[in-house]
Amino acid sequence: MNRFKVPKKTLGDVDADTAANLIAAAVDIALVVDKKGVIRDLSFESDALAAELDSRWRGQLWLDTVTVESRPKIEALLRDGPGSTGSRWRQVNHALDGQRADLPVSYRVVPLTNASRLVAVGRDLSEMSALQHRLMDVSQAIEREYSRSRFAEGRFNLLFQMASEAVLVLEAGTQRITEANPAAALLLGFGAKRAHNRVFPEGFDAAGTQSIQSMLALVSAAGRADAVQARRVEGGQEWRVSASLFRNGAGAYFLVQLSALQANQSPAVRQSRSKVVELIESSPDGFVVTDLEGRVLFANRAFLDVAQLSTEEQARGESLERWIGRPGADLTLLLTNLRQHQSVRLFATVLRGEFGSDAEVEVSAVAVPEGEQPCLGFSIRGVDRRDLAPRRPVGEFPRSVAQLTEMVGKVALKDMVRETTDVIERHCIEAALQLTGDNRASTAEVLGLSRQSLYVKLRRLGIGEDEE
Repeated sequence: MNRFKVPKKTLGDVDADTAANLIAAAVDIALVVDKKGVIRDLSFESDALAAELDSRWRGQLWLDTVTVESRPKIEALLRDGPGSTGSRWRQVNHALDGQRADLPVSYRVVPLTNASRLVAVGRDLSEMSALQHRLMDVSQAIEREYSRSRFAEGRFNLLFQMASEAVLVLEAGTQRITEANPAAALLLGFGAKRAHNRVFPEGFDAAGTQSIQSMLALVSAAGRADAVQARRVEGGQEWRVSASLFRNGAGAYFLVQLSALQANQSPAVRQSRSKVVELIESSPDGFVVTDLEGRVLFANRAFLDVAQLSTEEQARGESLERWIGRPGADLTLLLTNLRQHQSVRLFATVLRGEFGSDAEVEVSAVAVPEGEQPCLGFSIRGVDRRDLAPRRPVGEFPRSVAQLTEMVGKVALKDMVRETTDVIERHCIEAALQLTGDNRASTAEVLGLSRQSLYVKLRRLGIGEDEE
C-alpha cells in the first residue's frame, strides 16, 4: 500500500470527528475494537445494515458476530493489529439471522495512536459474492447445455451413420453436399469424404434430375414439397427422393432422403413377400382384398371354392355383396364398421355360392386406408361344422334376448336398432296381413296406421304390391 509521504504536514491536526467522517466515507463498514476484541463503536455505509446490525453488534465480541470458520481470521487480525502499521486484508463471513445468506466482508485492521483501540475497516462483498454465484450458475448451465448438445450431436451422428436409407445434407444456395452417410455414399458411387462439396443431383437421368431440381426449388420457396421419383443412369434403378429445409445459424440447408422403390428391393425381401402371398393363396380360409367400396381386387382359392367360382377373374371387379350376407344389409354394416373402427372380428353372416349353396361363415376384416392403393382385407372362415348354438337365419325376427346379444360387438348399436326395427315392422305387418286375409284397409286399422303410412312401409320393406 502506498502511504502519504508527509501526513502531518498535509493533513495537519485531524480531530476525532474529522477522522470518523473520513473513515466512514472511505469504507462500507468500520469497527472500533478494544484490545479485548469488543466492538465499542461502528459505522455502516448502508442504512439498512445500520438499522439491523448496529444495536446487535455494539458491545459484542467481534468473534461472536462471525461464522465458525471465520473466527481464526478475526483472531489473526487482532494479533496483527497492535504494534503494526496495518494488517493485510482478510475476508470473513458475518452470521445473520433467519434464512438470509451470510454477509461477506473483507477487513483490514489499523491501530490507533494509544494502542488501546483498533479500527477495522471493511468492504462489503455481498454484490461481488452474488455476481460470483450468478457466474457459477451460468457456467454450470452452459456446461449442462453443452453436454446435452454434445450428447444430441453424438446420437444424431450415430443415427446418421447407421441409417439404412441414403441421407444427404446440402447447402441450399449451391446444392453442394456437406454431409453424406455411408448408404448415400454407396448409392452415389463414391466414399463419404469424396462426396463433400459435390453438387447434387448427380448420376440421375435427365428427367429425374429435372424432377429433383424442381422439388428442391419448391422446398426452398415453400418449405415443403411432395417426393419425386428419379432413375439412376447406372443400373436404371428407381429411387424416391424427398427433401426438407432447415436452418443452422445464418445458413439454410436441405436434408435429402433417398429410398428404393418396391421394384428395387433386395431379392431376400422380394422372396419373403412372395412367400406371404403364396401362403395366403394356399390358406384353407377364404381371403379377399377389396377396394374401399367393396369391389374385389384379389381372392384366394378357398374363397373361390366356397363361392363356386372357377377363376379369380370371375370375382375381380364384382362387389363382395354378391356373395356375402343379405343384399344391402350385411356388407353395408361391415363396411360401415370398418370405416369407423378400422377392424371387425368374427362377424357372423352367410356366404352364398353361385349355384345357390349357403354356408355360415365368420368374417374378420381390416381396413388399410393409407398407401398407394387403399384397400380392405376380409378373412372368411366357415363355421358349419362347429358345435355352436343354432343361429338365427339372416333377416329372421330375433325371438330372444340371447339372439340380440349375439349381434353385440359385431354390429354398431344404431345399425342393430335400425335392422331390428325393420325386422319387427316386417314381422308385424306380415302377421296383420295374414290375419286380415291380405285386406290392406283392415291391416292399417289393426296396426293403428293410416292407409298411406301402411303403403309407404310396404314399399320400403318390399312386401306385396302397391294398391293405390
